[in-house]
Amino acid sequence: MIPLKLTVNGQAVAADVAPSTLLIDLLRGPLALTGTHAGCDTAQCGACTVLVNGESVKSCSLLAVQAQGATVTTVEGLAQDAQLHPLQQAFMDCHGLQCGFCTPGMLMTSACLLAKNPKPTDAEVQHALEGNLCRCTGYVKIVAAVQQAATTMAGATA
Repeated sequence: MIPLKLTVNGQAVAADVAPSTLLIDLLRGPLALTGTHAGCDTAQCGACTVLVNGESVKSCSLLAVQAQGATVTTVEGLAQDAQLHPLQQAFMDCHGLQCGFCTPGMLMTSACLLAKNPKPTDAEVQHALEGNLCRCTGYVKIVAAVQQAATTMAGATA
């Protein structure tokens, strides 16, 4: 077992993990953060996307020990003080989800995009979401939700 220390959703976490433990297994198992979904287990679908030091990462392809000392944000960490993140609200408002399986990964990838590019074009949103698969929505409403969140977030910082 390897001792691991990291910050998850603003909380210091210490755990002993096997060298082969994937980050998604740490999050969903001992940390009980089940909002991050295990989809394909091959880093193809993006349902497992989280932020590691602000970068979107598919947690099914990262060993937990590779996150040693890192700051990890999961979909549970988006909302603050029981207030939905603008992305979460926009996905609801714009009907950017149907079954919801891909939604955590879409939200986290979009959060990373908006942190780097607060005013993306539709093409930039589409490009950012290329690694996230949705079988239900056709992406149009997802792109609209990201754009609504970008507008809301720009207004909050103006």
